[in-house]
Amino acid sequence: MDGDERTGGSPTDADEAVTLPESTLRRYRRFSLYNSPYPAHDRGRAVDLYPATNEGLSPVAGEVLETRTVRAPPKPYAHEAEYLILIDAGDRIARILHVEPAVEAGDRVVVGDSLGPMIRSGFFAPWVANHVHAGFRRPDQNLRRAAGSLPVVADVPVEPLAWDGVGTVVETAETYALLDAPEHPAPGEMFAGIATDDGRVLDGGLAHYAGGGVLARGQGGTGCSDGSDIPTGPVPFLGHSVGEATGRDVAWRDIEVLANGERITGLSLFAAVDPEFGAKLVCPGRDFAVGEEVRVAVRDTDDPIRLG
Repeated sequence: MDGDERTGGSPTDADEAVTLPESTLRRYRRFSLYNSPYPAHDRGRAVDLYPATNEGLSPVAGEVLETRTVRAPPKPYAHEAEYLILIDAGDRIARILHVEPAVEAGDRVVVGDSLGPMIRSGFFAPWVANHVHAGFRRPDQNLRRAAGSLPVVADVPVEPLAWDGVGTVVETAETYALLDAPEHPAPGEMFAGIATDDGRVLDGGLAHYAGGGVLARGQGGTGCSDGSDIPTGPVPFLGHSVGEATGRDVAWRDIEVLANGERITGLSLFAAVDPEFGAKLVCPGRDFAVGEEVRVAVRDTDDPIRLG
């Protein structure tokens, strides 16, 4: 983990952004900066990291300062408790959620150590897999407050995958269906994500969360940590403008996602090395069958689905 701090004047987002290097991110099968309705992820100020097993792997090295139980929204599918692990990683304090601590204050960890088993949390939706949530604060900040973390940059190349919206269902569950397209070009070797029509990578919940993000071509964070090298303006996807980008941050337009002409909740978007890669349809209450061909489209609506 690197922090870019400069002297003189008030610090900016770019000055204080926390960079996760490729060597850290490759310990996980996928990551997302924006796929959450909660303020902790606003403007890419936290990252969700998905290990290959249910072990909550630490993204930082340092000393455990505290573990505690915290409140989370009660959900029927969620664990009865949520936990916060604070780790002193040098000039930044890491805030880890969704892991039941197997560590305690005074323990030292290195990147990749298990902090404990991951849990299903009321902070994320039932179609979201277990993951490690990581945010970062300066030591002088409030370490327990949910919002207020620093921007996160994922410093790893991400290959943008063009997609025409067509795929075949390969997996179903009560709240989602997974398609076989777009196909990952090199599973296990590189991160990839579904691309906008102009070659950026989409991140977040389209469009069931109020906002999401775009990652610059070949750069998992932004290139510049403040997103200044990412084009600002409309975000085209499947031949339609789905949002407006300011740097890497995107405010979704009032749109709806259709699968075979019928409205679904949306798309779950991320960067992954996962061989089980493909468009993930968020579709509670809608039944798809394995082997069914699906065509996804987007259109404007006066009644968008907004979950947060």
